[in-house]
Amino acid sequence: MTDCDCSLEVRDAQQAKTLKVLLAINAIMFVAEMTVGIIGQSTALISDSMDMLADATVYGISLYAVGRAAGKKLLAARLSGIGQILLGAGVLVDVLRRFIVGSQPVGELMMGVGLVALIANVICLLLIAKHRDGEIHMRASWIFSKNDVIANSGVIVAGLLTLLFGTAWFDLIIGFVIALVVTRGGVAILRDVKAQTQ
Repeated sequence: MTDCDCSLEVRDAQQAKTLKVLLAINAIMFVAEMTVGIIGQSTALISDSMDMLADATVYGISLYAVGRAAGKKLLAARLSGIGQILLGAGVLVDVLRRFIVGSQPVGELMMGVGLVALIANVICLLLIAKHRDGEIHMRASWIFSKNDVIANSGVIVAGLLTLLFGTAWFDLIIGFVIALVVTRGGVAILRDVKAQTQ
């Protein structure tokens, strides 16, 4: 007779495998979106790349929490929430900076990269869906993946409107909205953590 719970080991292994894939996808997309966002002067793409970085961080923290005690999982979720809020605030600062100094976003680049990011995040959402009702660190991952799909759709729409009307306003607006979505996701996780500790 062993002391291990085989079902828990299987669950932990499945969580770890899923999180590793999600971490890799988001890390790659962060680099790609940030690069194109800087080249194309797009606040929306830079905001979305920061969202990808936030998610990669969340997945890394969640990966650390897999198989650990409940307290570690709560800590992982709390750190994820705080990280999301800080990144959201950083994106808001960049939106304000670009509003003041101006920018000339390239609509075609925004749409192209936004579409690739949307596909990547739909894959992430499908992978994490089976864990969305599980432990708190996995619920955090689900919330962020869901928000990403919304953000990517916004980038594509902003790119189209930028292309059609030749103004940076749509890029700034979507960048601002993405920052709010990132921040809201962080707040939602912190509320979940608080509820778990009461």
